[in-house]
Amino acid sequence: MRLDLPLVIRTSTLFRHSSLVIRHFFVNLSPDQKIAGVLTPLFALRTETDLGIGDLEALRQFIDWAAAIGFRIVQLLPINEMGGDHSPYNAISAVALEPATLHLAPGSPEDLSREDFDDVLAETDLATLRKGAVKHDRVRDLKMALLGKAFATFSRRRQKDPGSTAAFDAFCESEKAWLADYAFFRALMEENGNREQWDHWREEHRDADSARGWLAAQTAEVQRRFSDRESFFQYVQWVAFDQWTEVKSYAEQRGVALMGDIPFGVNYYSADVYARRDEFALNWSGGAPPEPYFKDDKFTQKWGQNWGIPLYRWDVMRTRNLAWWRQRVRGVRKIFHAFRIDHVLGFYRIYAFPWRPDRNAEFLPLSWDEMRERTGGAGPQFSPRDDSGWENCEANRREGEEYLRAVLEESGETRVVGEDLGTVPDYVRPSLHSLGVAGFKIPQWEVKHGQVTPGEEYERLSVTTYATHDHKPIRALWEEAQDAEAATQTQAREDLLKIARFAGVEPREELDYLRDYYPAIIGALFRSNAWMAIVMVTDLLGRKDRFNVPGTAANSNWSRRMQKTVADLEASPTIRKRMNLIRELLEKTERIS
Repeated sequence: MRLDLPLVIRTSTLFRHSSLVIRHFFVNLSPDQKIAGVLTPLFALRTETDLGIGDLEALRQFIDWAAAIGFRIVQLLPINEMGGDHSPYNAISAVALEPATLHLAPGSPEDLSREDFDDVLAETDLATLRKGAVKHDRVRDLKMALLGKAFATFSRRRQKDPGSTAAFDAFCESEKAWLADYAFFRALMEENGNREQWDHWREEHRDADSARGWLAAQTAEVQRRFSDRESFFQYVQWVAFDQWTEVKSYAEQRGVALMGDIPFGVNYYSADVYARRDEFALNWSGGAPPEPYFKDDKFTQKWGQNWGIPLYRWDVMRTRNLAWWRQRVRGVRKIFHAFRIDHVLGFYRIYAFPWRPDRNAEFLPLSWDEMRERTGGAGPQFSPRDDSGWENCEANRREGEEYLRAVLEESGETRVVGEDLGTVPDYVRPSLHSLGVAGFKIPQWEVKHGQVTPGEEYERLSVTTYATHDHKPIRALWEEAQDAEAATQTQAREDLLKIARFAGVEPREELDYLRDYYPAIIGALFRSNAWMAIVMVTDLLGRKDRFNVPGTAANSNWSRRMQKTVADLEASPTIRKRMNLIRELLEKTERIS
């Protein structure tokens, strides 16, 4: 039982310059101690000196800000390298880290000189780049150019003194199980116009064996150039893991635990699928069953969510001791003290579509019979089996626990949280609890027999929050509820009423959001019996910005940034006053140890 495996972040010492008082900080991640945290997308953070996207320097500053309030958890979305849709849940590698969020400045990394930094930025209008949403393509090009300059300096240093790069060589050796395949894939991407869609690459590049045969037949100069590009991508990952482990240590010093996120699925067009194709069923796309809650998405309401992720061939993975999953977990535990598995239900069974997401519009207006005519009789269904009948449920539970035990074995002291939302079979939550995996409690969704479940009845081994990255912030619901022309007004009012009941707020005409509703609902979340109480940064600040709308490919998805820099959050009298209230609530509810 993982309840007996508390993670204690190592005690660190900080010196207050004013008094030289030694203070010891630690976070106990045992469910015995209730704690609270804040969830933010890294890309959304701002600093005065960033290069158009939230980076690791912004995260350091945010950790300081969160710690001063009294939060003991900073939760992030997945941090793996993103593909062309910029979704952190659709990364092109299950382990490789996103280069665009690295902190790049003269001396960071050490091979990046002031001269090279200024040279790359000479033609860049930073004020425009920083304004508004993330310009992902421009930011990526800029940062990869900076990393290219640093790598050139690194390569010259390596030629002169091979011993000076021993740490890099050790990294490549220790991580070769995934790093070699990733670097090969990224170099091939460049050969094919930087597109990750490997099934549209040149014919000789469309599978790894053919691509290696192609490379072996090239001239020595082509092979040298290709090898150099592989080394570049390995260098970028070395820098990335180094920066992230430093931030992890910094968080420990501030008494804050970092919580990461592992998506259950993996991008069809990822280095993982390209290199290990026999472990994936590419003719099916994983997703979620129809969900009436997302009323702004007709496809989701009718057919479900088609994420486009290939299904796992668990039979093949079993023969390899689930090595790929273990590798994913080893990557995330290097950086995080806890991690959330997005759509943990997928370990038990996953809803699958016999078509890729690019055909969703084609299937939207069809009936089931019309759909089956186009798929040869196949239709959306649960895999490996549905939950009809005791035998199916028992088989799904048994197999899900087998896979999750491998994850838990590899996670060690790193705590595991499971996002168990959506259509949840009755056996899943007891199963997660038996494994020591905390599930989620969304107060407005925890309704039994028409009654909202009180927070004091929540299991201790749970995580409660009002919103995830996919949900509308509470402030947005509040405004929709006031808008008679909003198509979702009724749903918004219903959600707000359920939250009010959870918080013990009596609805009345003169109810003010910031004065009355906000402190009551945050206080109720903290008072609950749940181990972790997580507040989305937009809900914490009382804003209505939304980071993602499920089922859409809008440019605004995964690109919205905070209005203020972290320094401005600290300096704002209004926000400071509100955060003082949050700290008082944390103290009253004993979520500050």
